[in-house]
Formats: sequence, structure tokens, C-alpha cells
Amino acid sequence: VSSSLSPSASPDSIARHHSALLSQGNGSSKGVRTSSPLLRPGKYVAIDCEMVGTGPQGRLSELARCSVVNYEGDVIYDKYVQPELPIVDYRTRWSGITKQHMKNAIPFKAAQAEILKILKDKIVVGHAIHNDFQALKYFHPKDRTRDTSRIPVLNQRAGLPGKASVSLKSLAMHLLKKKIQVGCKGHSSVEDARTAMELYRLVEVQWETELARSLPPRPSSPVIDPTTDSNQYMDDQYWPTDLMASSL
Repeated sequence: VSSSLSPSASPDSIARHHSALLSQGNGSSKGVRTSSPLLRPGKYVAIDCEMVGTGPQGRLSELARCSVVNYEGDVIYDKYVQPELPIVDYRTRWSGITKQHMKNAIPFKAAQAEILKILKDKIVVGHAIHNDFQALKYFHPKDRTRDTSRIPVLNQRAGLPGKASVSLKSLAMHLLKKKIQVGCKGHSSVEDARTAMELYRLVEVQWETELARSLPPRPSSPVIDPTTDSNQYMDDQYWPTDLMASSL
């Protein structure tokens, strides 16, 4: 099976391609079927960020931890990040961030450079991923972004309205039968990134096929008759005005 598809591949050929890849999988310890990693050379990653409050009354959200996992759910990046402004609210109950974590945190600019290098040319999966990109002060290409909070087929599988805004925690419980974000010690960005990737993989073939069908058709290039071009060139209406005046 070819490891890549032509940009002009039809939705049906995309579906067959994905099905073939998935059928070659040898299973996963995480309970989701997967294709051979040799056929997916780092094309997909999932991201999750934790934020703390800065600025007046801690109302600004700044990056304090970022985790990135690969298609198989293995951690490829997980670091604490020192915000650019002083931290006013650690939001520990939700972020899991404490003052202790900031002792070895790296500066935001350094983290941003490292993370964006990983995301470059990747298909990036996440849940309500616009919040993560906002924390990174970054915009990823829309056609390479897969937001699990905006995949109707996930909601439908869970028996929920297709356009409803469903939390990662709820989707994980309905579709993966696992509990996440429990307790009062905050979220784990690694766990959340892995969960988003598992959810995406659950409906990958169907979702990618639907995405391919929704793409607008490419405009066809006009056929230019070279004789028409030369005829127009010889027509004096296309000649420069000063040249026309000098020839009179």
C-alpha cells in the first residue's frame, strides 16, 4: 500500500487507502486499531496545553505546560513553560500547575520555537484546539487541523447531537469507556492529548473521507490557444500608446 495519496485523489480512493492501512495494523495496547508506523512516518501528532492566569486579576491565559504525542500516543514533547507575565493564578484545580513546576520551566519563546518545529507540516489533533494555538500564539493551517470537538461523527457515535459542543471528558467516557480529568489535582495534558488522538483514530477513515468530499473542486486551468495570443499581439489596440503615436 502506498504511504501517500495524490492531492487529487477521490474520496473513495482515500477511504480505500485508509482502510488498507488500518487493516494492516497489528493492534495497540491502547485498544484502538492502528496502521504500521512505517506507513505513517510522523504525519500525525496530538497536542494539549495547560494554562495559568496572568495579568489583571489573573484573567489572561498563558501557556504553562505543553504535551505532544504521536499517532501511537507516545510522548514526544512534555515541558513546563514559564509565562511571559508574572503568574497571578495557577488554576491548579484545572491546570495541575503549581509554583514548584515553574522552578525548571523553560521560557515561553524557547518552548514556542521547539513546539512549532514539531508541528510544522503535521496534521495536528486536539480538543478545542484553538485554545492551544492561542496559548502558543500560533495559527496552524486549517486543512491540517483536526479538532475532536468539531467532528460530528464522534458525537453521533456517542449518541449525542452532531453539532453539540461535547467535552473531551464526556467523549472519552462514551466512546473509549475511560475516565479522565478526575480528582482535584488538575488535568494531565499528556492524558488529554492521548485521548484526543484515540478519538480521532476511532473515526479517522470516515472523517477524512467526509473532509475530502467537502473540499471545493479545483478550478480548471483555461485552455489558451497560442495563435489567439499572437493574433492579439499583432492587433494594434494592444500596442503601447507612445509607439502608436510615433508610427502615425
